[in-house]
Amino acid sequence: MTDGPMSAPRFQAAYAPDDAALAEALLREAPLPAATEAAVDRLASDLIGAIRADAGHGAVEALLREYALTTREGLALMSLAEALLRVPDAATADRLIADKLREGDFVHHAVRSESGLAHAASWALGLGARLVGPQDTPEATLGSMVRRLGRPAVRAAAHRAMRVMGGQFVLAEEIGAALKRAGSGTARRSRFSFDMLGEGARTADDAESYRQAYARAIARIGREAGNAPLPARPGISVKLSALHPRYTPTQGARVMAELVPVVRDLARDARAHDLNFTLDAEEAERLELSLDVFEAVLADPSLAGWDGFGLAIQAYSKRCLPVIDYVAELAERHDRRLLALRPRLYPQFATHNAQTVASVLGLAGLLDRPADEEAGFEFQRLHGMGEALYQRLAERAPGVGQRVYAPVGGHRELLAYLVRRLLENGANSSFVSRAADPSVPAAELLARPQALVEAPSQARHPKIPLPRDLFGPERRNSPGLAFGDGAALRRWTDAVARAAGPADAAPILDGAVQTGRARPVVSPIDGAALGSVIEADPATAALAMEAAVRGFPSWAATPARERAACLERAADAFVREQGRLLHLLQAEAGKTLDDAVAEWREAIDFLRYYAAQGRDLFGEPQDLPGPAGEANSLRLVGRGVFVAVSPWNFPLAIFTGQVAAALMAGNAVVAKPAPQTPLVADFAVRLLHAAGIPGSALHLVPGGPETGAALIEHPALSGVVFTGSTATAQRINRALAARDGAILPLIAETGGINAMIVDATALPEQVADDVVVSAFRSAGQRCSALRLLLVQEDVADRMIAAVAGAARELAVGDPRDLATDLGPVIDAGAKQRLDAHIAAMTASARLHYAGAAPGGLTVAPHIFEIGGVADLREEVFGPILHVARYPADGLGSVIAAIRAGGYGLTLGIHSRIEETAERIAEALPHGNVYVNRNMIGAVVGSQPFGGSGLSGTGPKAGGPHYLARFATERTLTVNTAAAGGSVGLITLEG
Repeated sequence: MTDGPMSAPRFQAAYAPDDAALAEALLREAPLPAATEAAVDRLASDLIGAIRADAGHGAVEALLREYALTTREGLALMSLAEALLRVPDAATADRLIADKLREGDFVHHAVRSESGLAHAASWALGLGARLVGPQDTPEATLGSMVRRLGRPAVRAAAHRAMRVMGGQFVLAEEIGAALKRAGSGTARRSRFSFDMLGEGARTADDAESYRQAYARAIARIGREAGNAPLPARPGISVKLSALHPRYTPTQGARVMAELVPVVRDLARDARAHDLNFTLDAEEAERLELSLDVFEAVLADPSLAGWDGFGLAIQAYSKRCLPVIDYVAELAERHDRRLLALRPRLYPQFATHNAQTVASVLGLAGLLDRPADEEAGFEFQRLHGMGEALYQRLAERAPGVGQRVYAPVGGHRELLAYLVRRLLENGANSSFVSRAADPSVPAAELLARPQALVEAPSQARHPKIPLPRDLFGPERRNSPGLAFGDGAALRRWTDAVARAAGPADAAPILDGAVQTGRARPVVSPIDGAALGSVIEADPATAALAMEAAVRGFPSWAATPARERAACLERAADAFVREQGRLLHLLQAEAGKTLDDAVAEWREAIDFLRYYAAQGRDLFGEPQDLPGPAGEANSLRLVGRGVFVAVSPWNFPLAIFTGQVAAALMAGNAVVAKPAPQTPLVADFAVRLLHAAGIPGSALHLVPGGPETGAALIEHPALSGVVFTGSTATAQRINRALAARDGAILPLIAETGGINAMIVDATALPEQVADDVVVSAFRSAGQRCSALRLLLVQEDVADRMIAAVAGAARELAVGDPRDLATDLGPVIDAGAKQRLDAHIAAMTASARLHYAGAAPGGLTVAPHIFEIGGVADLREEVFGPILHVARYPADGLGSVIAAIRAGGYGLTLGIHSRIEETAERIAEALPHGNVYVNRNMIGAVVGSQPFGGSGLSGTGPKAGGPHYLARFATERTLTVNTAAAGGSVGLITLEG
């Protein structure tokens, strides 16, 4: 196992420490004397009064008060703001506007709004909404608006509202205009930190574009910075994820090699102009990587003597204090002064919370000092927010510096930023939202965090469970791995390495391992020998069926609670054997660690979910109503002997899920794993047996098609559960139909030509993320994987370029290397079929991207554009994505073409128009529909998985109706009055 980016650990702190313990530690860190607390409250009360008294500076606050995110109007406004300005065509923009305007009463808001910003937004939206009823369809809405106003008027009004809102949060569209605005009026009294707006880079072109924007901004700011000394000089905030397309923990080695020189050069430019240069905070998963980059740049000798290099730290992070300590250590080690550990650190507190501002001043001992004394730290606020708070603070403490965090960028870039600000500050729990709400008493706003944390009611929010408690008391969630937790990642990879070693598989009948002629099992990664397998011939398969027949009565008679307990013990065993199972999944199935962990978790979830479901379903009989003198009950019982045929692409999760469901229902099981992955199955069966599943109830028969045919044809068969190709499922179905005797159930989950429909309202960055994951994760070897991307032609060029650029950044190779995204396909036959399809597509379709593969059984991502849905006639099981375009008015034809194909497994929809998503989901028969997210990785109990038509029979695996299909129902009716009277009637109380 390649340990990649985690080979030289530096910063180490608990990734997710216990809440109660952390809260106790934090309370000890920040005590305030009673006298100081009183002074803090007085100052905070004064600041809150200024906020509420000042209408002129509270445009955003007034907007948030007018459109709380707990209202339909607030959510509709946010959705419209996020999407409208990027929609290029009028027809889609009209549908989006109509979809959102029907969500609320904007006319009422327009009448009552006092703030200029809130009134402008309300008036513009109310212009269109005046004729829109809350229950109107977009079609009816558009018709009404067109008759009264015309499409252009409504569209222009909505665009105007969005631009007015955006202007409140973004200083200017380019750095020159931003500097001019920063130097005018009251803004001249503030320091500025400029942020070049942009989401994280998805492509190398994105990263280069952002690099150039930062470089230009530094040069321009430097030329106009004036002569003030640090830290009063202007600065720039840099988003590391905007400068590298793979800014993730698993790509640490690549990030350090490619990103550090870029950031170092930008820092040198900032040093040349003596500017403040701050690395923005990223997601918690990226913290350790950010600190590695920070340290590498900080250590550069050319930056010695410069005090402008800084790092944004999220105060709400559980690792905030350890990060501060670590940064202080770095400052000492490298003899730097960075922006409690003064003068080595220069703190900058970013907040809009009056209580926080007052508390910082209290902790710094500045409440009773001269108002103009230099504080040695500064506060920051977002452009467009907090003006009243900080204007009052400037009067009370003019020696405390104030800096405005000022985003700069075009309307396309501001969309996601705007929504984040609305979400952060519009939530009913935020200080900004509550301060803007006159119904919230000032005393509530003055409540100190210490008091809230100490309150018993705040120990844990009942609606925010810990990950292990996500599914409530019914079952524990499976443990997971945070790849951003370097210490945990090292523990897991060490466990996998220790568990490596040869393995063997053989038929297991009645708990006894059978002997016979073995064949070698080799890894698809490099062809290395992993062990051997003895495959069951037809005669051995027959013996397994006969053994299962003998074992069925005893297992069926085992109480449901005991069967469930066996499955739960097996789940615990899977957890204990984490290292060995992950090793086998990687070595035998060629999975990356990320994919192996996900599959291991799914297997554990299946065991616990079916145990929890089955304990109730197969427990006490269900009493049914009837007349007096009669008792009716219904119970579920096992059918007999089930054959479970599982695939190689999920050799642990699907194998375990099939077996666990059949066993929980009271059946005896004969399990046949895929010939490519017998070692995983063998180890799983041994764990199930050790957990208490009798050998007579669970039998393993590795083998190929002949073995499977012998099982299906055996007269003792009572049912089949199968996951694999549609063609094989159809053959099994025909074989079952040709049998004399009982009609047997077939539970089949097959594949599909899974499509994703993307309209012009979709966010390109999100589409790129979700398409790449859906099409190329697991080397495309998932039955749920995306095969056909359908993009509205108005945005197709940009969307396809984003997807192709993101695919270009994927790493193909050895899946045991943490940096690898795509490992090998399963065997030579699979590679030959994929290579043949690539050759055919290269000759007949437009190639958008062809990756490079290092050889062996690897197949690189490919993207081909085809004419339409009908051009893709069969599932291609690998990392090959097909793309087609459709016109804005052609959605109906796309839906019809997908229906005509007959498949119905997974479907993706990317649209901000709710009516569009609802229309597509209702019109198509797909079993799993995913809106505005990727379309793989169904979670047991949350997203029951399975399709219809050519994609499966149902019921859905991991869902509440699955177990019943493995059982038969029995009704018992008893004449309770047969002895001459009804006890129920006799004992009635009057």
